[in-house]
Amino acid sequence: MAQEGRAPQTADTFPRLLLWHARVRPNHPALREKDLGVWQTWTWSQLAAEVRVLAAALHRLGLARGGHVAIIGENRPRLYAAMLATQSLGAVPVPMYQDATAAQMVYVFEDAQIEFAIVEGQEQVDKVLEVREQYPALAHIVFEDPRGLRNYDQPGLVSYDELRRRGAEFAATRPGFFDEQIARGAGSDTAALFYTSGTTGRPKGVVQTHAALIDRARVATEFDRLGPDEDVLAYLPLAWIGQNIFSYAQALFTGYTVNCPESPSTVSNDMREIGPTYYFAPPRVFEGMLTQVMIRMEDAGRIKRALFHHFMEVGRHVGGRILDRKPVGAAMRLWYALGDVLVYGPLRNQLGLSRVKVAYTAGEAIGPDLFSFYRSLGVNLKQLYGSTETAVFVCMQPDGQVRADSVGPPVAGVELRIADNGEVLVRSPGLLKEYHRNPQATAEVRDAEGWFHTGDAGLLDADGHLRIIDRAADVGHLADGTLFAPKYIENKLKFFPQIKEAVAFGDGREQVCAFLNIDLEAVGNWAERRGLAYAGYVDLATKPEVLDLVAGCVDKVNADLAADPLLANSQIRRFLVLHKELDPDDDELTRTRKVRRRFIAQKYQVLVDALYGGRDSQYLETEVRFEDGRLGKVAATLALRTAKAFAPVARAA
Repeated sequence: MAQEGRAPQTADTFPRLLLWHARVRPNHPALREKDLGVWQTWTWSQLAAEVRVLAAALHRLGLARGGHVAIIGENRPRLYAAMLATQSLGAVPVPMYQDATAAQMVYVFEDAQIEFAIVEGQEQVDKVLEVREQYPALAHIVFEDPRGLRNYDQPGLVSYDELRRRGAEFAATRPGFFDEQIARGAGSDTAALFYTSGTTGRPKGVVQTHAALIDRARVATEFDRLGPDEDVLAYLPLAWIGQNIFSYAQALFTGYTVNCPESPSTVSNDMREIGPTYYFAPPRVFEGMLTQVMIRMEDAGRIKRALFHHFMEVGRHVGGRILDRKPVGAAMRLWYALGDVLVYGPLRNQLGLSRVKVAYTAGEAIGPDLFSFYRSLGVNLKQLYGSTETAVFVCMQPDGQVRADSVGPPVAGVELRIADNGEVLVRSPGLLKEYHRNPQATAEVRDAEGWFHTGDAGLLDADGHLRIIDRAADVGHLADGTLFAPKYIENKLKFFPQIKEAVAFGDGREQVCAFLNIDLEAVGNWAERRGLAYAGYVDLATKPEVLDLVAGCVDKVNADLAADPLLANSQIRRFLVLHKELDPDDDELTRTRKVRRRFIAQKYQVLVDALYGGRDSQYLETEVRFEDGRLGKVAATLALRTAKAFAPVARAA
């Protein structure tokens, strides 16, 4: 049974929220971690005790109020404790992407002037030691997992267990130290420093206060009536504000349980075991889930495939209406109930979504077909809108008002305005305090009246719901004046499980062209069932049979676009399948896997010119960075295809 009660207003920092939960619900699970196949539980009282010792240890090491601490690794209870301990001392955690290279990390260490790093294990230790070669101010490195580090003896390197031991000694001599430190804190203090994904340039450090993050956590919790008995799965990077708000800020406000998977490779299995009730994922995760479903359906027998497609059609018609509690005929309700037994329920169980009461997607636009698929299954998937600079929650979709083409109305405390140029402007208690050490960038996005300029193009409909068209800088027009919204086109392409990434070009040009990445697993499965041998991604991506498969997907997207009066002329006229997967390590994607369209256009200018020049093929050699940091080259002759175009569908009179 959920324990009633919300934290009082005096609990205005995350450490104060921690102590409140430890007092009110001491034995309630705060964190779980799967280790060696077994779920280990940390209660709120255990977490508070851990943070108390760790804060004492960090103080003893010399961490001062206002100092910055890098937090690098997968979601781990000890790293969550490290963030809380850092905040307890009035210092600032700086969560960083665990898959970033040392070269990419150096900029953040220098910009944030970081002297302390708390990392997960050997891989991260190796990277921060490499960082220290270029940034000697990094004095202290704490590692949580000692495996492989026995013979490391670099100065300033200490294990988490040793740090704990020192902290326990200090805490025993100064029993009031921890509470004194927390008492010095205020809601207006900086809670964390988040670095943006750097889609259009260098990442910027977003300074967010305790008050801003807690306020937005409160609003979102009340919006969906969440309680302490919720379970969430913490599987996305802590450096991403979306993961941080759902698994840290909201958890500390609401008191629900955060579950940390054993490893990235076990997320699907661990999710099925936990069965989260409150779930968050960017569109790319939902795309990956759909790909797995479609691969299984391809391998299924004829009768099973027929049942799946039949009931998915039923779900598309009434699944969303049933979720929204709208009128549905008795016969269709009966069909849907049968589908729930035969198709929807087993699929939700397989995906780990059986217990989900509410699920959200954000980070970038989700394709309407993908969105409809999950709601057809009976998953209460909704959209929200926000960013790192707004502490996420700007707009949310209320139950019963869920639509694929909007992100809902503004939530409590938010003011919204559409500028004359179509840009979305926001005023909210969740706005950033500033960009770290960058007053010019702060002034550019926050005007004298307090409006934050989001950089997104959107409009408010008659119901007050916000519709995001695309990034304002990316929305353009073809040479004939037709609206060109690349993200909208890319999302329609990525609905197909065979297509993993898409990059559309067309602003100022006569027609739209696109680069595509195939999904190696989905297309590989398709090829194997047809006896089509291949030696790897490059070989598979250049096979004529695969290009024919992808061309079929492009044709279907063009047919859909032809039915949209605003976008009928932005059908894809020419496309190619890239010889390599777009990769954050090659700077083609951000760490949150957003396409860096301008960078890609510059890097592959020869391919863009070949598409628009009408060429049938183009040879290209590209430098790539492997996972171990080595550089190599991938070369191929790419086939350039012309897509089928459809006549615009006239509107009914």
